[in-house]
Amino acid sequence: MHYTRKSGVLLHPTSLPSHGGIGSLGNDAIKFIDFLHSAGQSLWQVLPLGPTAYGNSPYACYSAFAGNPLLINLELLVEEGDLVSSDLCEDLPAERIDFQLVTGYKNILLRKAASSFFAAGDPQRTGEFSCFCEAHPWLHDFALFMALKEHHHGKSWCYWPDEVARRKSSELALVSLELAAQIDEHKYMQWQFFRQWRKIKGYANRQGIDIIGDIPIFVAYDSVDVWAYPDLFHLDEKGRPTVVAGVPPDYFSKTGQLWGNPLYNWEIMAYHGYDWWVDRFRSALDLCDLLRVDHFRGFEAYWEVPVVDKTAVNGRWVKGPGEALFHALFDSLGKVPIIAEDLGVITPDVEALRDKFSFPGMKILQFAFGSGPHNPYLPHNHVRESVVYTGTHDNDTTVGWFASLSKVEKQAVCRYLNVSEDGIAWNLIRAALVSVADTVILPLQDILELPGDARMNFPGSSSGNWTWRFNPELLSGKTAKRLLEMTEMYGRCQVA
Repeated sequence: MHYTRKSGVLLHPTSLPSHGGIGSLGNDAIKFIDFLHSAGQSLWQVLPLGPTAYGNSPYACYSAFAGNPLLINLELLVEEGDLVSSDLCEDLPAERIDFQLVTGYKNILLRKAASSFFAAGDPQRTGEFSCFCEAHPWLHDFALFMALKEHHHGKSWCYWPDEVARRKSSELALVSLELAAQIDEHKYMQWQFFRQWRKIKGYANRQGIDIIGDIPIFVAYDSVDVWAYPDLFHLDEKGRPTVVAGVPPDYFSKTGQLWGNPLYNWEIMAYHGYDWWVDRFRSALDLCDLLRVDHFRGFEAYWEVPVVDKTAVNGRWVKGPGEALFHALFDSLGKVPIIAEDLGVITPDVEALRDKFSFPGMKILQFAFGSGPHNPYLPHNHVRESVVYTGTHDNDTTVGWFASLSKVEKQAVCRYLNVSEDGIAWNLIRAALVSVADTVILPLQDILELPGDARMNFPGSSSGNWTWRFNPELLSGKTAKRLLEMTEMYGRCQVA
């Protein structure tokens, strides 16, 4: 069998150094792709691209299908005539994302751009917009949901008037007319997100770089998915969850993680041939080339927590859909290129489900040290069909992680790697690239040797996450050359 060794970089687009206080899908994304190409990389991994809800987490979105309007590049809207350059403000934080400021700023301008677009009535552009709306059957429900949410001052859908919350058809028809202008604004934003992202993806693919997307297994309760399809979830007669998702105590938390997402009614989903999941994967594959499936183990069995509990300690394992779901996906979509996020409490049944479909699992080098030579994350225990990371968005940066270790732990890491304590990030990068595993993904923070304050997420914490952005001056030709040389040395350079 022929194996192709590849490597790439993990960076969410919000972390790009774009104008407007947050990364966006314009020239800075192109420059990052050029960096990847010059460094010999063939993969760009992103986090979920959806419209973020409470806490700004890409793993808690208002829709499993829509894109995040905050990623829309405003300069491109100026070029198209929907905005003018004087609309744009540069007085926003560059080092960190202030989501409150950014959301207010961009929402005002995106609405103004939408108004200009509809007022202009350009036949070619309105025709393209109409085709987009027709091609995405989820779009009207999403736009209506967001318009209703704004109309009800941000309240969760369960607090809307009962006839709207329960989606009485006559009431939905009425509010669709009343909120038509706001609905069109949200459709315009989705149109712009998708066309801008597709240009970025097309450019990356032409440069020999595939995009790895991310599908969270669960959706947010306050989402169009739960509002529009309540029968697919375990809800009570008032539409409230009866049980919620989480994980038991683990490396990240002694009390587990209480995520709070509603849990799927898998029996109903199976009855409908898992068509919601088929549509979800089809939509995701329209935006990305490969898909990392977050919390893969939940498809074999998931941690069910009573909705009244304050921690995840007292949950229980409940069987998931198993291989039936993936057979349904493959029957409809063909072989889906999936990376299984198989971290946490992994049982032989989870491994069997992963291996049955030849999904590569994940190996995190920061988890490799401290439990003896048989630790599966140690490089000498890796297998070809896996993806190696120095760390993920949930980990500290490698520099921050190493600084947090005890003296004895640091010595053990250095002894295994046969290095000194200096340059730990690149020494761990080398250990990843030399691995027998087919694929390696490196967080940009580690390539730039950044300390712990560049960390993306603290699991279990609801504030201070997802705000990191990189300084473009650090993305130098010298860094690209260093990564290219190491990538070539270990047989992973696929980019011509």
